[in-house]
Amino acid sequence: MSVLRPLTVFALLLSLGACSAMFPTKRATDDRLAAFPREGWPTDAPVTVRWNDQLVPFVEAGTDHDLAFALGVVHHHLRAGQMRVLKHIAQGRLAEMAGPPVRGVDEALRILDYGRAAPAVTAAWPEETRTFVDAFVEGLNWHQARSRPPPEFGLLGLRPEPWTAEDLVTVGRLAGTDVNWLAFFGALRARLEPDWPQTWQRLKRAGLNETDTELAATPDAATLAALLAGSSRAGSNSVAVAPRRTASGAAMIANDPHLGLNLPNLWLLAGGRSPSYHVVGMMIPGLPFFALGRNPDLAWGGTNARALSSDLVDVAGSDAVTRETVTVKTRWWRDREVTRRVSPEGPILSDSRFVPARAGEELALRWVGHEPTDEITAFLNAARAGSVEEFRTAFESYGVSAQNMLAADSSGGIAMLMAAKLPIRTKPKTDDIVLDGSAGWAGYDTALTLPWVVNPPAGFVASANDRPDYIERPAGYFFSPKDRVERMAALVDQAGEVGFDDLAALQTDVVSTPAAELARGLLEQADAVGVGHPLLEDLRGWDGAYGVDDRAPVAFETLLFHVTRRLYADDGRTVSSLDGRWASLQAFLLRDLEARPPRRRAELLRAAVDAAAADAEPFPAWGDMHRVRVQHLLGNVPVLGRFFRVEDLPSPGSRETLMKRSHDLVNRRHRASFGAQARHISDLGDPDANWFVLFGGQDGWLDAANYADQLPLWREGRYLRLPLTDDAVRASFTRVVVTTTR
Repeated sequence: MSVLRPLTVFALLLSLGACSAMFPTKRATDDRLAAFPREGWPTDAPVTVRWNDQLVPFVEAGTDHDLAFALGVVHHHLRAGQMRVLKHIAQGRLAEMAGPPVRGVDEALRILDYGRAAPAVTAAWPEETRTFVDAFVEGLNWHQARSRPPPEFGLLGLRPEPWTAEDLVTVGRLAGTDVNWLAFFGALRARLEPDWPQTWQRLKRAGLNETDTELAATPDAATLAALLAGSSRAGSNSVAVAPRRTASGAAMIANDPHLGLNLPNLWLLAGGRSPSYHVVGMMIPGLPFFALGRNPDLAWGGTNARALSSDLVDVAGSDAVTRETVTVKTRWWRDREVTRRVSPEGPILSDSRFVPARAGEELALRWVGHEPTDEITAFLNAARAGSVEEFRTAFESYGVSAQNMLAADSSGGIAMLMAAKLPIRTKPKTDDIVLDGSAGWAGYDTALTLPWVVNPPAGFVASANDRPDYIERPAGYFFSPKDRVERMAALVDQAGEVGFDDLAALQTDVVSTPAAELARGLLEQADAVGVGHPLLEDLRGWDGAYGVDDRAPVAFETLLFHVTRRLYADDGRTVSSLDGRWASLQAFLLRDLEARPPRRRAELLRAAVDAAAADAEPFPAWGDMHRVRVQHLLGNVPVLGRFFRVEDLPSPGSRETLMKRSHDLVNRRHRASFGAQARHISDLGDPDANWFVLFGGQDGWLDAANYADQLPLWREGRYLRLPLTDDAVRASFTRVVVTTTR
């Protein structure tokens, strides 16, 4: 699902001003730093910005205002083009960059209306938050006024425009997308079929890894799905280990967030120190907080909780629907006036062609993100927390998207909590995904009212988008299987005393025990009906490893593809994409196969094995079949996309391995477009023991030396050390910029 797949017109109409972007000459790190403004800063005092060789900054500021301002300058210097694209996505302004082919996507985004709550959010900020955010925004705009536009501006026809605090909230809401929407929108197509009640029960029983779910079988719908999944915090692994189970005798934590595998990375590494803050970690470009990282007393991370912060409601017949007219501006074409309708439950999504509804229905979206929650204050407070208890308190104001937040502190505490604003639903459960009349919300649970896990007897906590069993109330429908969280638990147990090397190995682990179990089940069924073939011998004794040099995953995936297609087509119906989701395959495939009469099962398996063998023959190993393309987002553009591609690599891992590389059912060479995009490990026994790495690099400029320079580290399971103590910071961040004030 590539974000810009439908943009053939866009590729043909690229402006001459974009030529420099397509044929970049690498600019050295020192050249990029020479372009960083140093004089006339409107700060309280001079600021020191130290940079390491990978262009990761550490800001030293005498006031919190100056830290925020400097971070704004740094973000704009490194990621101005990416930030502007995220802003356009969040505001439904893709057609301003790409023209008519994505106007329908804009219309859908305008209906979703990520910015609806932004004025109320900013109005309710505590003064401390407002001051910090305003300084950050001031830094963005100050740098924009003093720098040349990045290459993407010429390519996309963009001109500088001011940033506002409301823009930041809107981008934050995009990052806070309820990933259940993707499952909803995919399931709504199935809801139009007569067997929907049975399908819905199967979906609820299996759960659904919705990051792979398509909204519809059209290119622009796939674009919308990719935008929602790739721009939001849709997945991750996280584990925190108590001191009694670590080699250092201090708590440790490891995090690897999962996002779209495009460049620039959707994380930016940074560090800073001011009177209130002393932190290193990962920031979302254009947002003024550290979403995961480390301060001297605490380290934190998290995973998407997949908790349901939304409901679909049929509001047909409501007499309280209002209409709003918005203008969708379109590059190379006429602008279009679009009317969006809003009910008391929320915007009416079925006005978009991407959201199918039954005849006579009007489906509205009730979403917590349309209400004034405060994620920025939550993360600013979390960055200053000194204990897991203080960390929990920080998230009282947090709303979307729901996250399982993990933390470890220097006193040895470890914890996992749900950061969310979860509706308390008063309506009884139905056998449908759509509610009738109203959502029936009667208040909310928050991080302080929901249960949490602190210092458990097991000596560790782990999360991987699986069902949060520590939450007593129903939290949602669709979760990842337990594959990754159980694998983390097994590796922690195997390690005995966990150290850095163990957590690094955990983050690059490519074994899927459930895949091995499913392969054994298919072998047993084939043996039971007398089906034999050399392809099946490749699977005997397979441990589920998806290494680039492994042959067994090729045999397994091609066999799985053809067994699934033939099994469900055998029912006389069109095979749904939902049938091939990993959670559904685990829950139902072997059972449904065994339900066939032996003779029919043998015919089906024999045909599937023969077809799989033919498909597998060109691929000696998994890395020949399973690839990851290192490219700018614009690498997906037809024809000219090749100018934005860095490398095409064999990729280890699979859909639910710890080193996640998402893919659907596959029988040929394919690309993973979603997966583990960054890694972090911290040992709380040493404030300098913090390691990070990005897929790609730190600098978002297409012609920069640091655009993809971390790729070798990322491939080899190596890391950058980002320390906190003064001496270590000076030793690691050796390029020094000292600003002057005006």
